[in-house]
Amino acid sequence: MEAFAKRVTLLPPYLFKKLDDLKRKYKEGLIDFGEGNPDLPPSKNIIKAFKNALNKLENHRYPKYRGELELREAICEWYDKRFGVKLDPETEVAVLIGSKEGIAHFIWGVCDKDDVYVTTDPIFPPYHNNPLLVGAKIFTLPLKEENNFLPDLDDLKKIRKIKLLAINFPNNPTTAFANLDFYKDLVALAQKYGFFISNDNAYSEIYFEEKPPSILQVKGAKEFCCEFHSFSKSFNLSGWRLGFICGNKNLINAMMRIKENVDTGPFKAIQEAGIYALRYEYNFPEKLRKIYLKRQNLLLPALLEYGFEIRKPKATFYLWAKIPKKEKSSLRFALKLLKEKRILAAPGSGFGKYGEGYLRFSLTVNEKLIKEAISRLK
Repeated sequence: MEAFAKRVTLLPPYLFKKLDDLKRKYKEGLIDFGEGNPDLPPSKNIIKAFKNALNKLENHRYPKYRGELELREAICEWYDKRFGVKLDPETEVAVLIGSKEGIAHFIWGVCDKDDVYVTTDPIFPPYHNNPLLVGAKIFTLPLKEENNFLPDLDDLKKIRKIKLLAINFPNNPTTAFANLDFYKDLVALAQKYGFFISNDNAYSEIYFEEKPPSILQVKGAKEFCCEFHSFSKSFNLSGWRLGFICGNKNLINAMMRIKENVDTGPFKAIQEAGIYALRYEYNFPEKLRKIYLKRQNLLLPALLEYGFEIRKPKATFYLWAKIPKKEKSSLRFALKLLKEKRILAAPGSGFGKYGEGYLRFSLTVNEKLIKEAISRLK
């Protein structure tokens, strides 16, 4: 008897699970640029807020499905301060156990079998994999260097009867930056053709030049759009699993119908720490940006000297590096670096076919290890 449901067999092996397997095999002396897993500590005050919340008996009971109202109110305050967008904490915000589960449950709640689902290529793998579980028809928009790794919206116009367009800007893995004019054009298309948009804005606070906007800043966007945010990148709380979705209330309700049957929301003490982060640590990401920029300025020249081609990122903590011309496969080259140099980077092909020819280096590695990696590359 087959244990796996047929739909589960459609899922390819998950990129970061494969990287974990490689890390175990080559762990001796490994320098890991493969995963976007922040290595810096959270604010001591956020940890203190969490510890204090542990002493409250009510925090050890089941949380509310949408998240505690005070956290949703804090999210609305932060969103208004950061983006100038007003949200209703009762209907236009829901708290997530990390944005990754929210992405999955959102797609399951919004898309039916044979619905037309569009995303970009390359992109964070769950955006390619989760539509397979609902039997959606998947179309992808290539992100190419000649278009600054933004999708060509003329390609989007050629796809008929779209239900959902799922995007991620600032982009993982390409580091591409979308400005407000891009979002205005997208929302205009959604209004014209009648489709929904979700934007994963997890890297909104990791930028080095212009601040990344929110798609919800566009007039009328809330009629069609939702946006995901994460505490992992902004506050170094990746292991705590805390994020949120905001925007169109009907889309959020569709996701919540799934979540109400799957989970009961994040631990309430973690939600209290999230409230503290949003209200009292607004400037915390500024420290992170300075550290990531310093790391970027160390590693980027060394990779260029080695033969990679890299555009200086405007946002995210990644370097999207085109492999040297003599190399033909991103996976084979990643394995070569791992075996010969004990340096792990994520092969671009793991993010989609248009990621072939690139490696993604995460700057979640301290300066001492970056300098060691540079010495190994010489």
